[in-house]
Amino acid sequence: MKTNKILAIGLLSVATVLATGCSDSFLEVDNPTGEPLEDYYTTDAHIQEALIAAYDPIHWADWGLDQYNALNIDAEIMGDNFWVGGSTKTDMQNWHMLFNYEGNENYTLSSLWTVDYSGVKRCNDLLKYLDWATDVTAENRKSYEMQARCLRVFYYNMLWHYFGNVPFYLENLSKPPYTAPQYTADDVYNELIVELEAVIDSKVLPLKYYKTAKGENDDSQLGRVTQAMAYMMYAEMVMYQNDEARFAKALGYMKEIIADSNFQLVTDYASIWETNGEWCNESIWEINYEQTNSERGWGSPLAVGGTVLPTLISPNTFTADSEWTGEGWGFLPMRLETYEMFSSTDKRRDATCWDVRGTTYKDRYQDTHIWLQKYRPYDRNFKSAPFDQNLNYNNNYRYYRYAETLLNAAELSLRTGGSATGEAKTWLNAVRTRAGLAELSTATVDDILTERRLEFVGEGKRYFDLVRAENISGVSSKNKATTALVPDQYGYRTNSWTLKKKHIPIAQGELDSDPALIQNDYK
Repeated sequence: MKTNKILAIGLLSVATVLATGCSDSFLEVDNPTGEPLEDYYTTDAHIQEALIAAYDPIHWADWGLDQYNALNIDAEIMGDNFWVGGSTKTDMQNWHMLFNYEGNENYTLSSLWTVDYSGVKRCNDLLKYLDWATDVTAENRKSYEMQARCLRVFYYNMLWHYFGNVPFYLENLSKPPYTAPQYTADDVYNELIVELEAVIDSKVLPLKYYKTAKGENDDSQLGRVTQAMAYMMYAEMVMYQNDEARFAKALGYMKEIIADSNFQLVTDYASIWETNGEWCNESIWEINYEQTNSERGWGSPLAVGGTVLPTLISPNTFTADSEWTGEGWGFLPMRLETYEMFSSTDKRRDATCWDVRGTTYKDRYQDTHIWLQKYRPYDRNFKSAPFDQNLNYNNNYRYYRYAETLLNAAELSLRTGGSATGEAKTWLNAVRTRAGLAELSTATVDDILTERRLEFVGEGKRYFDLVRAENISGVSSKNKATTALVPDQYGYRTNSWTLKKKHIPIAQGELDSDPALIQNDYK
């Protein structure tokens, strides 16, 4: 059952959230039992509490700390598949300004920074507490350590993708002024990739947890990081960094996933996005959300529960569908050009695009009447929540899928000297065949990037693909940020992307808390 999956919970570790500079009181941990932390974190049960708390911030980004930062929206609004929408141009004004590449220290993804540093802090906590643990087996100790280290890379990976030049530390800050040195983006990458390699080389994490029990694996573990998740993060990072020296290793990791029969493309693309499709054979890693046992509310956004994503990205005052009686806020309307890039035979089109053109409802800003079908709202996915139902949809966030493994492998194969008519073509065509498209006789990196656009609409991949394509020779202009992300004919985007826009601005609150921080040059 879904309720068995690993979900965020409120424990004593919730008391601490770490940015880069903050007051002493903000860092204090109060143990409700009254015991010193060194005495509390000695048992396996209490160490597991700290580990679950380290997973907590994964769930916070969509709403928490006074800002919406749904992970797919943050990336998609800077790409070329969607508009920002909302009620007006000042509704989530930071998204609108980042969409137009004019963000600043007051209009950026400020809460995402805090969410991810909260995760880093909690991972560091767990690793420290392990030193005090006396009632933990050697096997469990190693598992907890590697989960925390993998999660810490995940949190830093998010910071690195968006902000680039960020404070970096692997032990929590214990002395005033509680600040850490700011690393360049390249230095952050160099630290993270070595750390991730150590996690992978330990071979402690299982390749996969299963939806139905198989030996020692069972669905109560779904949501924990795995070796396959680490492999996917590794490939994502080395490809974004264009670290050619590591391409062969990343390709080897992709091949290991491909060789395991427990990972495969599902026949019906649309089924991936149903509740029954969560943790299917195509799933590599998901972020769990649950409606039934929800404790999450507008007054308690960091508690366990559902997601607000379907509310954010749905039409307003919509009454034309008996399957949904809620109310959407109109963010992320799909561009008409995105719908039209799919051929009529592409099975992904109707599974991706919720086309309600011709339906009357209260239009919002930039409304195209085409929305993202993958995370569209249904009553069955939020009506069981006990309260604040529009914050508590049941939709898991699909973070890594097997289709991405195949396309990663195809690209890495070509970029390490593989034949255009060999394994790269086979992997690319597997994705195309599932979509109902004709096979290609050869494969190019440009073909793969084009296929990635079709496959991952609304999944937060496209913008980062456009940015990294700047460093790939032979890629067409349609797949490069400098030529794809330009002023549009509608007058919504008036600025073009430049290399200086790769790293978004650091929030003013962080600059105030640490005067040594250097703002990203975003002009």
